[in-house]
Amino acid sequence: MQVPLYQVKAEFFRMLGHPVRIRVLELLQDGPMPVRDLLAQIDVEASNLSQQLGVLRRSGIVVSTREGSTVTYALAGGDVADLLRAARRILTEMLAGRNALIAELNESDPAPAGQ
Repeated sequence: MQVPLYQVKAEFFRMLGHPVRIRVLELLQDGPMPVRDLLAQIDVEASNLSQQLGVLRRSGIVVSTREGSTVTYALAGGDVADLLRAARRILTEMLAGRNALIAELNESDPAPAGQ
């Protein structure tokens, strides 16, 4: 039995749904990074970072290479960076809409009675 596409998409977004994973992907947009540099940029324990990198690697979103004792991670393709940029645009639009609504509410707020 084939899994419906909407369910596969939901699983994909669930896999992305962790702050450490998102931060790793954001950092890797600038190019490959060794684990030690990722650790310096992300405030988590090494074991937690390793676990999250494993999830990303198993999903095929990132790839790793090893040179001696240094493991370096990179995005598997440019589509992930495009997705993160799209998410940033969507969030910016959502927040701008909220700010406009708040400003409109403040403008139309009548003064309290007796003032």
